[in-house]
Amino acid sequence: MKKSLYLYTFVAALGGLLFGFDTAVINGAIPFFTEHFGLNDAMKGWAVSSALLGCVAGALAVGWPGDRYGRRSVLRWLALMFLVSAIGSAFAWSFSSFVIFRIIGGLAIGGASVLSPMYISEMAPAAYRGRLAVTFQLAIVTGILVAFFSDYLLLNTGDSNWRWMFLAGALPAALFFGLLFAVNESPRWLVMKSRIDQARMVLVKVNPVENIDLMLKEIRESVNTEALGKKVRLFAPPYLRLVFVGFMVGMFNQFTGINIIMYYTTEIFRQAGFSTDSSIGQTVLIGVTNLIFTLLAMRVIDHIGRRKMLLIGSLGMTVFLMLFAIAWLTEAFGGWMLVSMLICFVGFFAFSQGAVIWVLLSEMFPNTIRARGSSIGSFSHWAWNAITVFLFPTLASLFTNGRGIGYIFIFYALATFASFFFFKAFLKETKGRRLEEMG
Repeated sequence: MKKSLYLYTFVAALGGLLFGFDTAVINGAIPFFTEHFGLNDAMKGWAVSSALLGCVAGALAVGWPGDRYGRRSVLRWLALMFLVSAIGSAFAWSFSSFVIFRIIGGLAIGGASVLSPMYISEMAPAAYRGRLAVTFQLAIVTGILVAFFSDYLLLNTGDSNWRWMFLAGALPAALFFGLLFAVNESPRWLVMKSRIDQARMVLVKVNPVENIDLMLKEIRESVNTEALGKKVRLFAPPYLRLVFVGFMVGMFNQFTGINIIMYYTTEIFRQAGFSTDSSIGQTVLIGVTNLIFTLLAMRVIDHIGRRKMLLIGSLGMTVFLMLFAIAWLTEAFGGWMLVSMLICFVGFFAFSQGAVIWVLLSEMFPNTIRARGSSIGSFSHWAWNAITVFLFPTLASLFTNGRGIGYIFIFYALATFASFFFFKAFLKETKGRRLEEMG
């Protein structure tokens, strides 16, 4: 691979790091801003899920500007929104202002979840696209780990510790914005805009293939500029099936319960008998596991393939979700056994759905609808994320002695088991194929 390709991948992946940091930083901050603002269970759920409302809107809305103005240009605006959200959340003067700044951050997360992996996929040669696109997920889990670890380090900074936790996100946001001026626009977007000479220049920089003109010809034929715009209907044949699969991939990703773990493990571990400090410490273990298994997935995704990894992960996650639920309801195991089961679950998730979802959504659609098709899958991911995260505190409190958590995880186990059959029936393997073959 050419060295410039590493730079392009790194810059785009910073959007994933901010995605991970912004979604996870609230985990350690929950007990402190809950007390500061005097929140009940419903308001606490709203505080956590408010950012996800922005994620839903950002993911759904970013496809059109991504096609019109370019992936890189829109990513610059998203980087500024990350920065505003970090500073605003840290200095929030009321609960309402806190929610507003979290929604702004959510808009940036939702947009980045579509455009960052898409930018990487449109830059990468087919043989390396899987592992380079997984760099986005690697950046997400790195951001999650950084958030968990910074939360832990900032615990003893006084009554305003939660403010420092959010402010820590300003530095990577500023870095992301600055570095986006050091990279070029996606060559496939440039072809869509008939800027062929610029597209050729970018392809020469990042692609080891000698016959760039042949590659440009294939891209131009797949884009078919006359088919763009109003004539392309996402919700009609031949694209309807792809959109449906993308929507279901996003839904099943959230029905594993992964973001309940990313947002609420501090609360879950406290109910299991751990102290607040110890509970936040356990989240660091989960973050490290997430990182290790994402690295493993990155090494094998272009060999094993996306579909097979999803099938393996679905079965593994089902086992440990069900074991966790049974252990919680029967109180047959102590707190550390529950932690171990969640760590095993996170390992299977990181190896499968965690690594594959953003790769799949960024490559499964043909060039003419990639931004809009990917935004539908990402919208599904964030919409179900927002619903489940908002409802979790209320549903968990419906049953005495915390038994609601056990019932919720039984649902996630059954849904994850169902995803195995969906992936087996509907997903096609995309490893090693050029983006121009996706049709």
